[in-house]
Formats: sequence, C-alpha cells, structure tokens
Amino acid sequence: MGYLSHIIILINIYVILTVATGLIVGLSRMISLGQAAFYGIGAYITALCIILLDLSLLPSLILVMLVNGLISLLIAIPSMRLKGDYFILATLAFQFIIFSLLNNLTSLTKGSLGISGIGPVSFLGLFDLNGQQVFLLVSAIMAAIVVYIFYKIYHSPYGTALKALREDEIALQTMGRNTRRLKMLAFIISSAFIGWASYIFATYMTFIYPGGFHLEESIFILIAVLVGGSGTIRGSIAGAVFVIVVPELLRMTGLPDNIAAPMKQIFFGLILIIIMRYRPNGLMGELKL
Repeated sequence: MGYLSHIIILINIYVILTVATGLIVGLSRMISLGQAAFYGIGAYITALCIILLDLSLLPSLILVMLVNGLISLLIAIPSMRLKGDYFILATLAFQFIIFSLLNNLTSLTKGSLGISGIGPVSFLGLFDLNGQQVFLLVSAIMAAIVVYIFYKIYHSPYGTALKALREDEIALQTMGRNTRRLKMLAFIISSAFIGWASYIFATYMTFIYPGGFHLEESIFILIAVLVGGSGTIRGSIAGAVFVIVVPELLRMTGLPDNIAAPMKQIFFGLILIIIMRYRPNGLMGELKL
C-alpha cells in the first residue's frame, strides 16, 4: 500500500506539471525546455519559506506562485520576441542558468549537498502535512484543482484565442489580437502553477538538490505532454501516468540499475519516435486523418 501510495503521489505531481506545461506546449505551440528550472525554483522557495520563514501551506504556496510568475515574466519579456528554435534556445539557456545558480549559491541552496528537513507544514493550524496518506489526499486535491482551473482556461475565450494562435498567429494578429501578450500570459500562468508541483514535491520528499531539476527533467516533462497528447487536459494526465508507471514496470523486470537507467531513456526515445510517426497528436489527442 505504501509503494502504491508513493506512485500515486508522484503521478499527482506530474499531472500538475504536464497540465501546466500543456498550456504553452499544446495550445500556444511554444516548446520550452525551462520547465524544470521553474520546478526547481519553486522547490527551493518552498524550502526557504518553511525553514527560514516558518510559513504554513497557503502563504508559502502563494509566495511560490508569485516568485515563479515574476521570474517567468522577466524571462518572457525578451523571449517572446523570439520564435521557433530561437525560443527553445532561450528557455534552454534559462534552464542552464538556474541549474548553475542552484549549484553555486551555496549560502541559500547549500549547493550539491541540497536542503533537508523540509516540513512538516501546517494547514490553517488544523493539521500538518505529515505522513504518506495525508500527502496522497492533499496531492490528489491539488491536482484536481489544477485540472479544473486549466479546463476552464482551455474552454474560455482566452483558451480559444490560444488555439487560434496555435493554428495561425498571423491571421490572429490581423484580427487585432496582441499575440505576444497572449503568449506571455500563458507562460506566466504555466510557470506559476508549476509551483504547486514544486511545493508538493519538496514537502513530500523533505529533501531537494539541484540534480533533481536538470535539463533531463525538462525533457521528461515535455515527453509526458507530447506522448499523452498536447493541447488536451486528458492527454496531459495520460502522459503523467505514462512517464511514472512505465519506469516502474521496467524496474519490476529485475534489470540491474546500471542497465535499467539507460534502457528507460532508450524506451522513452523509441516510444516518442513511434508516437510522433503514427500518432503526432499524442495518445489522447485528436487524430487528424
């Protein structure tokens, strides 16, 4: 039961990550390789809020969202002038910068040693986030809230504008819409809600270190969105389940760790190639004939 609960908590964390990332990758068609950077920023802000400021759940969660949103705004202002591969390179550069800062700002992040002893956290003074069953419930509730919020965004006039942006940006500009502002807002919303996943991860694991937020994590999140089906909520959820469950199935084969790790990367790469060839909109995306 403990192992199953752990897997479900991880799935809930990745549901938040993939649903939030899907807003910019699926609707806006902006491929970002900087999502792990925001994931890491949120985790470290969470740790500082709990350890240094002794904040409870809601204030620290709000602060994490504000910091992620502000940093994403600062990144979006120059980056939204770029398109295609240049935007990808800008987010990649941001990812490397944040990873380097997390490693070298030892006075705040403790560098490669990481930060331990995060939590337990109080929720309105009613109970503490402590114990696997509590995290199972809280992570499920937070994931459900994020899914609901993004469902409303997807089906709002703003979501419709993003879909139009995805199909033909120039046509949308001729209708008088500020496409740069649309993309900036999507980037900020996505980054802010990634902070929710950061908060659950940091308080559940009680230990974070820079290696957990490397470029590989950004690629992992992107694979989940693309395989599940970019541009749909159900696709993001399916992708989150896929990238968490498949490695566990490979682990059950009994392969040694030095073989299982590269096999996971090979398997994900192969699956991504097959999906992009035969189901370019993902497993749960709309099939265009």
